[in-house]
Amino acid sequence: MNKGALEKEIEKAFEAPAQLLEEAVDRVRENEKKLISKAPFKRAEEYWNTLGPGLTTGAADDDPSGIATYSQAGARYGFQLIWTSFFTFPLMAVVQEMCARIGIVSGQGLAANIRSHYPARILYAVTALLFAVNAFTIAANLGAMAAATRLLLPAASSEMLVIFFALFSLFLQIFTTYARYAKYLKYLALGLLSYVAVALSLGLDWGDVFRHLVLPSITASKEQFFLLAAILGTTISPYLFFWQTSQEVEERIAQGGATVVYRSEINNKTMRRMRIDVWSGMFFSNLITFFIFAATAGTLYAYGIRDIVTVEQAALALRPFGEFAFWLFAAGIVGTGLLSVPVLAGSAAYALAESFKWKYGLYLKLKQARAFYGVIIVSMLLGIAANFIGLDPIRGLIYAAVGNALIAPFVLFFVVRIAGRKSIMGRYASHPLISFAGWFTILVMAASGAAAIWAVV
Repeated sequence: MNKGALEKEIEKAFEAPAQLLEEAVDRVRENEKKLISKAPFKRAEEYWNTLGPGLTTGAADDDPSGIATYSQAGARYGFQLIWTSFFTFPLMAVVQEMCARIGIVSGQGLAANIRSHYPARILYAVTALLFAVNAFTIAANLGAMAAATRLLLPAASSEMLVIFFALFSLFLQIFTTYARYAKYLKYLALGLLSYVAVALSLGLDWGDVFRHLVLPSITASKEQFFLLAAILGTTISPYLFFWQTSQEVEERIAQGGATVVYRSEINNKTMRRMRIDVWSGMFFSNLITFFIFAATAGTLYAYGIRDIVTVEQAALALRPFGEFAFWLFAAGIVGTGLLSVPVLAGSAAYALAESFKWKYGLYLKLKQARAFYGVIIVSMLLGIAANFIGLDPIRGLIYAAVGNALIAPFVLFFVVRIAGRKSIMGRYASHPLISFAGWFTILVMAASGAAAIWAVV
């Protein structure tokens, strides 16, 4: 082989690997472009997967009781009290984070922790009050859902709708797995976005809205103090404390961890994920509160409708502003009820089961935790019965909210104390600033409860 031929063979030998390398580099670049284009969706998916008990707890807070209270406040005082949606956010988030940490670190619910560290008779009194208020709230929520549905389906029977919604909620809790049930709750939470759509469709004066948001004002009247107590009670509600704590335990079990074993695996990543979930859920809750205030104040108050007596009236008052707003508002009441009624019944069941040391948990089947599921069933039956004796949904919901404001300081005392004790929480005990925020929340709730009592005396 001559020299020229040899050089050509050598060139060919090097050309093939070079071409392959160039093709490989091109493929890497194409994959990088795909990954970059998918990154926002990937991050959104990861964020959604991070959300769990915090999101559903926050969304359940905007139940028909909350909607009725915020609607009444918006109709009566316009944008004046919209600042409460901003004021309650950090208080609510701090408290729910405390509850979540208690559940993760202790591996048991709030009532079980109270029983372990305080006299049982105190716990019995608290859970009895919680059960009574929750049953009353369930009744009012079922009535509100039925009334809202009749706006969309006028031929439907109110009584049959109340029974249907109660049985449907029972089915979700008793006959579905916890993993599937939790997924349903997450997607139901998205239904609250209907209130954002309603407010944005009305052409409000947003400059006026945000001015009232950042510049708080109060009219020193008994009526407004009573309504403020209702707003605080429906936002910082005791049933959410019990639900959040127990749901963190259920979440750990659903992920395959026994509570005691899992405790040794807790790390900063676990707490960071929980904090993202809780603060996101509470922000979502207060964002919806803001838009409900904005929608009702910008319509009902602006057109001289000062008193909301029924759920139908709250929705029908929006009809002149378009069928879209009317339908979304009515459908939103049904959606939030489907989310909150199981939470109300479940939180009472957790509290009673832990108080009396019954087997409990939505991950268990009915035959494994009869007493726990029995409380849920009784709560629903009481809710149904109350609607057959002429319960006024709007007034019932507002009084239920005030009832929560009266109970909240007592339950919050145990939450703040337990979350701050290093003997219980170890290195995850509350930071002094967090504890201060907790005690401040207790003071605010105690003051609102006292104001409510003064307003009705």
